Amino acid sequence: MSSSTSARPRLFRRSSWAEWKQVTDILRQETVGGMLLLAGAVLALVWANSPWSAAYTSLRELTIGPAALHLNLSVSAWAADGLLAIFFFVVGLELKREFVVGDLRDPRRAAVPVVAALGGVAMPAVIYAAINWGDTEALRGWAVPTATDIAFAVAVLAVVGRHLPSALRTFLLTLAVVDDLVAILIIAVFYTDELSVLPLLLFLVPLAVFALLVQRRVRSWWLLIPLAVTAWALLHASGVHATVAGVALGFAVPARKREGESAGLAEHFEHRWRPVSAGIAVPIFAFLAAGVTIGGLDGFGAALGDRVAIGIIAGLVLGKVIGILGSTYLMARFTRAELDGELAWIDVFGMAVLGGIGFTVSLLVGELAFGSGSGREEHVKLAILCGSLLAALIATVVLRLRNRVYRRISEEETRDENADGIPDVYQEEDTAAGTDSQAGAQNQP
Repeated sequence: MSSSTSARPRLFRRSSWAEWKQVTDILRQETVGGMLLLAGAVLALVWANSPWSAAYTSLRELTIGPAALHLNLSVSAWAADGLLAIFFFVVGLELKREFVVGDLRDPRRAAVPVVAALGGVAMPAVIYAAINWGDTEALRGWAVPTATDIAFAVAVLAVVGRHLPSALRTFLLTLAVVDDLVAILIIAVFYTDELSVLPLLLFLVPLAVFALLVQRRVRSWWLLIPLAVTAWALLHASGVHATVAGVALGFAVPARKREGESAGLAEHFEHRWRPVSAGIAVPIFAFLAAGVTIGGLDGFGAALGDRVAIGIIAGLVLGKVIGILGSTYLMARFTRAELDGELAWIDVFGMAVLGGIGFTVSLLVGELAFGSGSGREEHVKLAILCGSLLAALIATVVLRLRNRVYRRISEEETRDENADGIPDVYQEEDTAAGTDSQAGAQNQP
């Protein structure tokens, strides 16, 4: 009986030491980026609701760029199409690394966060569609509440969840990465209104040359950046949202390291470009996208009377929780798995609530669904802000309730009695794994 119980699979097992170092580095940068994102959003809200709000609107609508290349875009469009391409390039690099050399290469470890992410995308869309059923225009926004903003979520963790166990942090990051992949697919498939075939085919040329160069380990910025910009411009001209170019370019970068390399090229580029994405691109986009009038007739009152806003808030706060928690619970039931160590289902609930913080990509999808300057733009932004803040507040309460348990787990995970820079728990697990494999080999006939 005891052997069968011990052989049961476990959810949220601790990752490898190498993977946790990578996750820690990513979360550290995303924490700083999340703080800057929040600062940009707050500044936009203050400015948009000040006596100088007209200046903010004029800045967002200022048009720059070469008209001959159809790139005479507003500043806000440059942020959404251009700067977010850098964000999605980093997402592409992260996905490539995770699926090739990270924990997601193991289907058993990848199954839970992947299924949870898919549930966390499907259920908010279902709830939004149910609330707005019968309104064809409103249904265009079904994808707005499906996204999770990892930078915003990690910023919340930095304040209230500093001792969160490594397995839960890895789960949240992996879930957000898969969520971003699904978001890109949704943008490419459902929010491409007009498609020009010739620019789309021409886009493949600089993409192929870029892929050939990086496969040969070329790192020269003066070669790669012009190719990337050309690919971006051609995809923009094709009608497909230009941020998709970022993911395509990220996927083209090899993740496996060759002999003599300390890290794969995808990890190297991710290390270089993540600070640009988290520290510059996303905060500027948030600043230019989050400015919305809160008071007056066009503020909360009008927004709460719009089923679109209600659907977005319900999708983020309820849909994400039901989708992520429900999918994870079903995975546990079907695989007869149990939670690892001292973790409980309230911890999974906390991660599911954090998944309801959808800001950056939700704002982007909102603009694609209803158009910048449309009548519902303000309502969509207010709903995203309200839903994300409500999810952050609920997550704060849940994480605080479990803080004593998290602190105890964190002390175990960071204990390093031999002072070799590697926590003892990871060395003990490696030793145990080696002993089990030797015992298995000896038992072979």
